[in-house]
Amino acid sequence: QVQLVESGGGLVQAGGSLRLSCAASTLTFSTYALGWFRQAPGKERDFVAAINWSGTRTKYSDSVKGRFTISRDNAKNTVDLQMNSLKPEDTAVYYCAAVRTVVVVTDPHEYNYWGQGTQVTVSS
Repeated sequence: QVQLVESGGGLVQAGGSLRLSCAASTLTFSTYALGWFRQAPGKERDFVAAINWSGTRTKYSDSVKGRFTISRDNAKNTVDLQMNSLKPEDTAVYYCAAVRTVVVVTDPHEYNYWGQGTQVTVSS
């Protein structure tokens, strides 16, 4: 139904920045809430950031608040994650996710669609 493809991951030094992008293949993109999650080897998938259908409401995990910014462009069917002041502990595979709802969703179990993920590695 909905396909999501992440891009923009890579290797960056601590203190640097990366911008992740997720493209969706749906004609009703603006009806979906979106989120970014990350998973390090041997650990659970954690919430990073989320945004509602119109882009007017956002939520962030405490660990990234003030450093990361989530945004969406409904005309382009994309959701981005701007990551600044990166730390080694930010190293993980980052996933975008979508669910058709009017609210902001932070629980990964409530999302229906997931991308393949993109690797972010922060060196020190």
